[in-house]
Amino acid sequence: MLRRLRENGPVVLVPLAWTFATAAHLDLLTLRTVLIAHLVMDAIIAAFTGLSWREMTDGILLAWRRVLLVGLVVTLVGTAGLLADPTLDPLLTATVVGWMLVPAAGLAYTGLHIDRHPRIYTVGAALSAGGAVAYTVGVLAPLSAFVLAGLALTNVGQTAGIAAAVYDY
Repeated sequence: MLRRLRENGPVVLVPLAWTFATAAHLDLLTLRTVLIAHLVMDAIIAAFTGLSWREMTDGILLAWRRVLLVGLVVTLVGTAGLLADPTLDPLLTATVVGWMLVPAAGLAYTGLHIDRHPRIYTVGAALSAGGAVAYTVGVLAPLSAFVLAGLALTNVGQTAGIAAAVYDY
């Protein structure tokens, strides 16, 4: 059962995480709720990476092991930003942008090295990277429509990529 959760869980967790991030940006969640979510994500990413370590030793899976390792650091940076008083918004922004760009690199790599549905991964990477650009513009401008568009583009791109991966394997 644990193996099935590791294989299929990300298809639920990825869109859930981006929907949760969007709700946080819309101020629908308390800071405490976002902190708890970060702590849960820290644990899930660490556990998933540890449990999958031996299976992710070469090729595309090795690339995704690296995505997970960098992603864990990115998430821990966000956790640190949330624990600071007051919160450190630059760390939180870096965390969001990091989680847009690091999986985008994994999706792009996958698209270049897979036979099944490579276009889905490539388009997913482009949407996620485009989401990072829109989000960054929205944070710097500040333009909330760009922030939300960036979150939505990333959600669609990464969800498409993980759905293709779960379907193919």
